[in-house]
Amino acid sequence: MALDQSFVGRTYPPTPAYEVGREKIREFAEAVGDTNPAYVDTEAAKALGHPDVIAPPTFVFSITFRAAGQVIEDPQLGLDYSRVVHGDQKFAYVRPVRAGDRLTVTSTIEAIKSMAGNDIVDIRGEVHDESGEHVVTAWTKLVARAAEEA
Repeated sequence: MALDQSFVGRTYPPTPAYEVGREKIREFAEAVGDTNPAYVDTEAAKALGHPDVIAPPTFVFSITFRAAGQVIEDPQLGLDYSRVVHGDQKFAYVRPVRAGDRLTVTSTIEAIKSMAGNDIVDIRGEVHDESGEHVVTAWTKLVARAAEEA
């Protein structure tokens, strides 16, 4: 059953603040195999003009995808998460995510499409720091695969 097009444009409340820690950044950089010293060494980050270590570009996915959970779990939308695969991800940065940032995410459904029985949902996550500064926008595409015919 196709998802309701009237959900396009729906915005969900901002998430509670997530505090970005140096250790989380280090663990993430290590997990993705990125050895950029600005991710683990405060002095290296400062030499590049940052006040503290910065996070790899895809680090923010961990908080924007959690925020997209509000969309995924919205019973009125009716998305069957057991059939969902991650279709695409992109980011547009205003500035890097830094250790010490307290970030909130506001999720908005940008598009809903149905193709070959699959439901495709595009979610935009606007990430702001505690002063309200826009840090990054993340777009997540989720594909709910069509149910297989018996």
